[in-house]
Amino acid sequence: MYRIRVAVLCLVIVFVFGMALNVAGQNKSDTKEAVEDMVVPMGIIVLKPDPSVKPKRSPVEFNHAKHFTYNCRKCHHKWEGNAKISNCTTSKCHDLLKAPKRPTKYLAYTEDGIKYYKYAYHENCIGCHKEIKVEQKKMEMLYKVSEKKKIIVPTSCNECHPKE
Repeated sequence: MYRIRVAVLCLVIVFVFGMALNVAGQNKSDTKEAVEDMVVPMGIIVLKPDPSVKPKRSPVEFNHAKHFTYNCRKCHHKWEGNAKISNCTTSKCHDLLKAPKRPTKYLAYTEDGIKYYKYAYHENCIGCHKEIKVEQKKMEMLYKVSEKKKIIVPTSCNECHPKE
């Protein structure tokens, strides 16, 4: 009687683990398909405003590959991870194309965040670059950091928007 119970228990365990491995295998194949369908731009992405907006400065040449060490959602905060990434101005995210009457970023905030596309880019990009510079200063104070190992991040207008 004891042997039958042990045999039945072993069969149940094998069945449960087999089902778990089957389900896990299906999830991996779904992820694999999603990764295979994903197209990640590797080179330079030119960031420019909507064609209806007359820019005051040159477009920004954004090196996407240099930013791969960061979480994608740091910039693409509404991205669900498996859908195509939409342009910020067309995805009802930062779709205010005209600057607020008074040039203060706080007027462009809503409960959803910054609506004016230009403030959103500047807040995200310059804010992140300033954080990197602060961290780099801390590292310089703690350790000797050679000039070759310094990460150069632009924080001024002309560094991102070169004069044409």
